Amino acid sequence: MPLMTGRSDLPVVVDVEEGVTALPDEFAFIRRHFLALAGPGALGLTDDAAVFTPPAGRELVIAVDAMVEGVHFLPDDPPETIGRKLLRANLSDMAAMGARPSGWLLTLACPDRAAEPRFNEAWFAAFAGGLAEDQRLFGLSLLGGDTTSTRGPLVLSLTIVGDVVPGRALRRNGARDGDGLWVTGTIGDGALGLKVLLGELADRDGWLAGRYRLPSPRLGPDLAGIAHAAMDVSDGLVQDAGHLARESGLGVVIEADAVPLSAAARALVTGRDDLLAVCLTGGDDYELLLAVPDDEAAALQACCAAAGVLVTRIGRFGAERAGVRVCRADGAVFPLARTGWSHF
Repeated sequence: MPLMTGRSDLPVVVDVEEGVTALPDEFAFIRRHFLALAGPGALGLTDDAAVFTPPAGRELVIAVDAMVEGVHFLPDDPPETIGRKLLRANLSDMAAMGARPSGWLLTLACPDRAAEPRFNEAWFAAFAGGLAEDQRLFGLSLLGGDTTSTRGPLVLSLTIVGDVVPGRALRRNGARDGDGLWVTGTIGDGALGLKVLLGELADRDGWLAGRYRLPSPRLGPDLAGIAHAAMDVSDGLVQDAGHLARESGLGVVIEADAVPLSAAARALVTGRDDLLAVCLTGGDDYELLLAVPDDEAAALQACCAAAGVLVTRIGRFGAERAGVRVCRADGAVFPLARTGWSHF
């Protein structure tokens, strides 16, 4: 639904030209910060629902993600990165399905301004400005959403809409015995970046903190017909590889030493198995995990290279054992106290 009214205790808007206070409710708030993001289907954010026509001959793909302040982002994160991170997490879901994104809806539950004065006009202007930048970058527009207030922390939920050729959406349950496990990009930057922002690690050039705040969704590579299964890494490489294996009725072996690390991550992780474990299980990577048969490996590498995306083989699916086994290059088991993030 387009951005609608909840309780009327979001920031009061001042009309500078007229010198008077505008409506102290969501309508003025929405017009000021979100109307410029709206596409044609949003109907100017004035109605109770959007009108959206999917492309002819395509199937709709829909995903939703939520972020809670203090859980998925830090209270002092720059507002211009917070909405972008949420949008990019959803774009990563589109990439994992092999879908093309086209629009999104936002639900915003904001703390009462009296209790949290930092959520003022300047904060939301920066928040919306970041979203506008990513709309231009990824070629989609706002369809609508909802606004309300809360006595708790800032809560954001974003629903994304995309499309795919019928029957070509990538699923989690298609991995086959003998498929290689491949991953795009580098792993562990987001988890290490969070430790940097918490003051637990050093980050000389800001790369790791930047990757935590702004992941890179791997839109672009056309993996249909190449990968048997796919999903993105949000809750931790080991845990999410386990999801792929379980849904496909297989086990999977991950070669810890083959997992690709950025230069910034490698500088911290070398000689530190505890930090390598953080990379393997920490999450917030938003890279793609792929099950690919060996005879499609060259096609995968060519497809990803054409899109400017690094891709690395890090393991293999097999029917001989259930679950996930993480090992070193010599075959020894790599010890892990946990496999990833749990939402409960």
